[in-house]
Amino acid sequence: MIEFLSKGGVLVGPILFCSVLALGIFLERLIRFSRLRIRGDGLVEKVTRHIKNGEDHQAYELASSTDTPMGRVLAQGIEVKGQDRETLETVIVHATDEEVRELSRYLQALATIGNIAPLLGLLGTVLGMIKAFMVIQQMGGKVNAAVLAGGIWEAMLTTALGLAVALPTMVAHSYLSSRVDKYEAQLQDGAVMFLKSVAKGR
Repeated sequence: MIEFLSKGGVLVGPILFCSVLALGIFLERLIRFSRLRIRGDGLVEKVTRHIKNGEDHQAYELASSTDTPMGRVLAQGIEVKGQDRETLETVIVHATDEEVRELSRYLQALATIGNIAPLLGLLGTVLGMIKAFMVIQQMGGKVNAAVLAGGIWEAMLTTALGLAVALPTMVAHSYLSSRVDKYEAQLQDGAVMFLKSVAKGR
């Protein structure tokens, strides 16, 4: 396999590096998401119940003690609960956006890899074709079909390899993005519940 790939030219290395990097990012995010509890076990309901009962300190302790994105959002909201509505909403939105950015970490890099892998393959093909035509020129127009065919398939190898890396990478990016969208919706739902409970308590 190594000997076969080595015939693809100098760009095979960067394409393989992209594949390893994409796989690493996908596995890291997959493990991170599998361990993630966005809302916790009824966390929003418990926190809002404390707030409705005027138990702000207990609500803050509960939210801050849970290592979840929702808990961190609620804790920041409780800290400014006594301020005006606009400030409270701004803090909640900022906290939610911050958690979503954390969830989306490395996804842009994954999308970039999916975009540049086929371009690297195409560049390798173009370079390979240039070499093939240089050989034709050196042979003085006396084309050897075997030599020409060998040069062309070696050139096309990088395009095939680039597409083989890009396709699963884009699928992985799409899957992870859908997970992030789902988590973002959960955070927004929890934030709305919190804001409603604060409004009723005033």
